[in-house]
Amino acid sequence: MITVHGIKNCDSVKKALKFLQENGIEYSFRDFKISPIDCNEIKEWLDHTTIDKLFNSKSTTYRKLNLKELSLTADEKIAWLCKENLLIKRPVIQYKNAIIIGYDKDHYEMELL
Repeated sequence: MITVHGIKNCDSVKKALKFLQENGIEYSFRDFKISPIDCNEIKEWLDHTTIDKLFNSKSTTYRKLNLKELSLTADEKIAWLCKENLLIKRPVIQYKNAIIIGYDKDHYEMELL
């Protein structure tokens, strides 16, 4: 089963869910705001991707927290993801033993169809 992690009002999440629905792919949805992602899950995801892909340095939350000024290390970015899930790039699609971060229709077609 595919699990999509994100927030419902995110445009990228909406596109991902629409792709899955249009292609008849079953999924479950986990909203960060309702069911936060804990540090253990984030660290598991990092076994399959890099912190730079998972950490959204273009988000409104990143700008509001003035994190650019801090020049964060990888460990500091992980700590921020753990306490502020809205810094996670969305969506995170978890399937089999892999994850896909963000919305990329071509990548989805190669990996999920």
